[in-house]
Formats: sequence, structure tokens, C-alpha cells
Amino acid sequence: MNYVNSAVRKKDAISLVSGKPVYTGDMIPQNTLVVKILRSPHAHAMIEDIDVSRALLVPGVACVLTYKDVPSSRYTTAGQTYPEFSPYDKLILDPHIRCAGDPVAIIGAETLEAAQKAMKLIKVTYKVLPALIDYTNAIDNPIIVHPEDDFKTLIPINAEPKRNICSKGDFSFGDLDAEFAACDVVLERTYNTKANNQTMMEPFTTFTYLDAFGRLTVVSSTQVPFHVRRILANALEMSKSSIRVIKPRIGGGFGAKQSAVSEVFPAIVTMKTGRPAAITFTREECMTNGSPRHQMQMKVKIGATRDGDIRAIDLYAISNAGAYGEHAPTTIGLVGHKSLSLYGSLRAARFSYDVVYSNTMGAGAYRGYGATQGIYAVESAVSELADTLGIDPTVIREKNMVREGQIMKAYYNEPCNSCALDRCMKTAKEMMDWNNKAAVRTLPNGHLHGVGVALAMQGSGISHVDIAAVELRLNDDGFYTLLVGCTDMGTGCDTILAQMAADILDCDIANIAVQGVDTDQSPYDTGSYASATTYVTGGAVVKTAEKLRAQILEAGADILGVQAEEAEFDGKQVLVPGSGKSISLREIGYITCNGSRQLLSVHESHSSPISPPPFMVGMAEVDIDPQTGKVNLMDYVAVVDCGTVINKNLARVQTEGGIAQGIGMALYEDIQYNEDGKMINNSFLQYKIPTRLEIPNIRVAFESSYEPTGPFGAKSIGELVINTPSPAIASAIRHATGLTFTTLPITAEQIAMGLLKNPVPEEK
Repeated sequence: MNYVNSAVRKKDAISLVSGKPVYTGDMIPQNTLVVKILRSPHAHAMIEDIDVSRALLVPGVACVLTYKDVPSSRYTTAGQTYPEFSPYDKLILDPHIRCAGDPVAIIGAETLEAAQKAMKLIKVTYKVLPALIDYTNAIDNPIIVHPEDDFKTLIPINAEPKRNICSKGDFSFGDLDAEFAACDVVLERTYNTKANNQTMMEPFTTFTYLDAFGRLTVVSSTQVPFHVRRILANALEMSKSSIRVIKPRIGGGFGAKQSAVSEVFPAIVTMKTGRPAAITFTREECMTNGSPRHQMQMKVKIGATRDGDIRAIDLYAISNAGAYGEHAPTTIGLVGHKSLSLYGSLRAARFSYDVVYSNTMGAGAYRGYGATQGIYAVESAVSELADTLGIDPTVIREKNMVREGQIMKAYYNEPCNSCALDRCMKTAKEMMDWNNKAAVRTLPNGHLHGVGVALAMQGSGISHVDIAAVELRLNDDGFYTLLVGCTDMGTGCDTILAQMAADILDCDIANIAVQGVDTDQSPYDTGSYASATTYVTGGAVVKTAEKLRAQILEAGADILGVQAEEAEFDGKQVLVPGSGKSISLREIGYITCNGSRQLLSVHESHSSPISPPPFMVGMAEVDIDPQTGKVNLMDYVAVVDCGTVINKNLARVQTEGGIAQGIGMALYEDIQYNEDGKMINNSFLQYKIPTRLEIPNIRVAFESSYEPTGPFGAKSIGELVINTPSPAIASAIRHATGLTFTTLPITAEQIAMGLLKNPVPEEK
């Protein structure tokens, strides 16, 4: 292989670093209407009256739309395969306001200034209602977030909206009561995580126009172009055949753009006015009305024998859907499936959950997609269990971790075909010098020192659901065009897929031109989410490239007048060994593009009945100033099993980036609401993410397994890497200070105040 398992530079690297106009915002044409949204100041209210007459008089204003002017079909913004698990609980504009920032009116104007002036002139009379902010009290609360009668779901998710329940469920195996009774130690803990924001550099951006045939064309920064087409068709009450979606480069998504957050607003303006229209969310709008991680509370009961045999775990989670249920019924499942499955020793386990509505911002997809919250809770409990038993936290994991060949009962009973988790732990301990560092608690400068460890797993696409199709063509002059429907959001998937095709076709990667997504031209793909691209779309690329290679051989042999079995294709020519007969790929390209021959173009799709999990071990080393509580993250070691590493450079930066986001979740990012339901942390001045100064020297290594169902033996990596920092850092802080924190983020103030009440005993 020339390209797979190599450090290949991204195909679009030069365009990106040289500032070429490649993003949605760069492509908005002149004379496009500026779209702005008037948003509600209240968390819960009914619109009693809305007067837009003065706003319409502002010069340059093309339209001001209210709930009276737009379709009234409920839909979901969740970018999921049809039929979506997410409830249809949203309107484009709704007289029932369910969270602060809910849209009240849509303005389309010639200039930003005109739109902003019009916004100030809209007069709205609200009936302010009591707001439900504390989601842990949502079930059977007298405040009902979704009382409407046209609430609907396409798939049974046990929704009871009149009880504020968006979804509920459970799964289990084994006899929990019997196993807990047989345990020497049983711990029960409650953990809390916040609604973290993706904080991608490029905000939600979309522009729309009508083409020469009157079709709605949507150019958007989205991870799910084909799903956006369906979502807009539902919301606008249009046929999908009337909508085209184009995806340029994306300036980061991390799951936020797996929901159609911005697309409907310029689309409805274009449909009403016939004019091109564009919207770019402000950073405040991204923070307050985006699509963040689901806030959760998780209760863990874990039991083990005295020698560290973990026998049973009971996990309950309550998830805050916020005002709307996009992705809520699906993120919750990963809380249990991806955390409990880490431990192959379990004889019994149960996961139960409630997903509830509240009058806070609606949540959505964020890298890790529920696994992040569940792994934080379970891994924190395992670390505390190890400390209680007096067992090294790495040793208890080595004793109980899932291993290759096991059936993962908590993971849909899927087989663990590939797993290097044991080797990941061995390598991580060596890199961290764990055995020596774990014994050090006080540093020479008086600071406190600790190390922590965590395991993680994710998936590779959604089994039985995700599908990817690709088309591969041989062009005249002998180069290839690879048409894909998946979305490169900065991850480099266009490059990775080209690497696979180049190795199968024995060609230079520069000879493969990769085309981005246009729903009119690209083959269907469910989109870039669920860590699906390398595994699922890569599988389609392998099938397609192998089929095209066979067709090139057949065409070349036919031109040479021999049977395909007599010829060979070496990537540059088809030749008949020993005969002197040959024809170059360039010549085959020209001849097959001639009217007397058939164009060589292959289309294949791929899906998978399983979702092989990648695995990871993360270790954190902290230095804590006992006077201020400031945590200095000295070192972070990550060892990843993603099967065969397709691109070493991209896998490394994916790992480093995910860990950086996990560090933010653990130590800095803290969304809070005031008593009126308004978000306090609505800008980067209040919502803190780690800068380069707070990110340590992240050291990454790979322990490759071989996944037999994956392309070249590969599994995913994109989401896995965010999952270990929170539990590893929390454990390191506990080892350093003796204090246990169960709510993220763990702030310097909390540590300092905790040490004032419970100072660390001096070492003798």
C-alpha cells in the first residue's frame, strides 16, 4: 500500500491555509437579502399579538414574516435517517415560545442595518408563562412544555409530552439483585454534566436562491445535505424534488451541523420573495440557540468483589432535551451502550433513562453523542471503586476490560471482532511512567500531584441504518473522479477516501479528483456523523474501486483482443504478460469515452449490520496549586485502537482536537441559566474554552487491531477521542487533593474552597 497507513497531506490543505474562498460565507452573491431573526426575550410565553406594520415601512425591507405567514407543519431539525427517531415537535415560527431566543419573526432586507432597524420596530405582546428550568423536576411538572395536540413521532420512543417526557426506556441483562448481593463493595454515586457548546469556528451559515427552473437551491455549512433536503421539504411543505442542497467546505461542525439550525430561515424568505437570501448566526445566537450537548444527570451503582472483579453496574440517566427533542431519543442510548460495554466481566447490568423537556435551549448532537456523558459517569465510578478497594485504577481495568472475541451484551450483543484495549493500556502506562508517577502526591514546590486514567469506546456508523454510496469514473486522459455524498467538515475524509481508492487502483492520489456534496449530483449518503465516514463510506469506496479496476482490466483486454484472464492491470496499463501487448490507462480512458465504447463508471453502496467500536486509553497528570485551586494539566497520554490507521497525520490531529475539547468539558465550559431562563454564558467572554496555553503536551500513540468488516481493517476515530479527558482528569484531581467532584466542570474555585475545608494531610 502506498497511501493507506501513511501521513498524506489533506487535498484541500493549500486552499485552506492560503485563504481561498471555500466556505459558505465566501460564496454569498451580491444583492442577496440579509436575513435576521427577532428572538424571544422570554423562556416561556405565548404571543398574544404581533404588529410588523412599522417594520415593513423601513427602506430596504423585503419581508417580515410571523407565524401567520409560514407553513404550520411540525418537523424535526435532527439530521437523521428517515423515519427519524426524533419527535416532530417544532414549527418554523410558533406562537408558543418554549425557550429564550426562540424565533418570533424573520426579517429579509437589503442590508444588515435595515434588518436590524426593522427588528426594533416589531411590536410583540407576550403572555409570559412560568418557565421550567430545572430539568430534574420536569416529569409531571404542572408546567408543560409541549401541550400541543399535533405533537407526533414516526417511531415509538415512549414519548409522553403531557408529562414532559420526550423519550424513556431501559435494557438489562443478568440478575442485578443477586450480583450486587454477592459483591463485597457497592458504591452509589450521582454525576452531572452540562450542555457543552461545540464552539466551531464557522457559525451556522446558509444562503438560498431559486435556480432557472424555479427550484430552491440551498448552499449551507451542513454535515447532512441529504437530510437537510428532507427537513426543508417537511418544514416548507414542498416536495424534495423541488430542493437542491450544496455543501461547500465546513469550518468545523462537531455535531452542531447535524441539525438544520439555520437553513429554514433564508429558505422561507427566498420562497416568499423570490430573492436570494442569506443568514449567518452571530456567536451569541450559536451559543444560545444552536445545538449543544445534552445536559445530563447520571446515577451509577457499581459492585465488585474484594479482589476487584466488577460484577454489576446499574446506570440511570435523565437527559435534558430542552425545548425541542432533536437527537434526544438517540443520544441517550449511547450513555449506556458505550459505557457498560467497556467491561466484559459484568455478569449483570441495567441502563434506564428518561429524556425530558424543559424551557432551556434545545440540545442536539455533539461529538461523542451521549457516550461522553455515560463514560464520564461509569469511568469515574470505576476509579473511585478502585480507590475504595485499594487497587491501582489501571489494574482494575486490566482485570475487567472487554477483550477481543467477547460478545458485548450491553452493545446490542455485537461481537468484539477487533480490540487492542489491553495493549493500549500497556503502552499508555509506559508512556506516562504510571507506576512511578502514581506514587507522587506532593511536588517539591508544594503543589499537589495526581494521575488519572479512563477507558473509552465509540462506534463506527449506525448499524442497519447508515448507508453510503459513491461513484467512481475513469475519465479521458486516464484520471479518476470520485463522487461522494459524505461531508468533509475539516476531518479530511475526502483525502482518506482518495487514499483508499488510489491504493486499490494503483495510481497516484493526485489522479483522483474528489467532488463535494450536491444533492442533485452526488450519490446518496446519510451524512458525516456517528463516526461513519471512514468505516461506512470507506467500505463503499473499496467496493467501487475494486469493481472499476475489474472493468478497466476487461476493457483493456477487449481492446487488445484477449480474454480478461489473460491480462493484468498494474495501475498504469493493461498488459498481456509475455506477449508484448499493452495499452495505457490514458488510452483506455480516451477509447472508453468514445461513442463506440461504454464509459467506465461504477456506482456502489455500503452499509453494515454491525458498528465495530474503536477503543482508547487516556491518562492525565495534574499539578494543582493548593492556594488557588488552579489545575495545571501537565501531560496527557492517549493510546488509540481505531483498527488500521488510514492517515497517520489526520488520526493524530483528530485525537489531539478531541482531547482538547474534552479538557474544556472537564475544567472550563459551564453553561448556566438565570432564574428567568436566560443563558448567562452567551459569548466567549463568559463561556470559557481552553486556549493553547491550557492545553498540555498531548502525546498520542496507536495500537492497531484489524477489523475484518472495515475497509483495510479500519474503524472510526472521530468521536472516540473526546471521551477520556473528563473521567481521567477528575480522577487525577481526586488523587491529588483527596476531594471528589461529581459535577463538571471542576473549577479552581471549587478545588480551593474544598481544600480550605479539607486540607491535604502533610506527608511524613
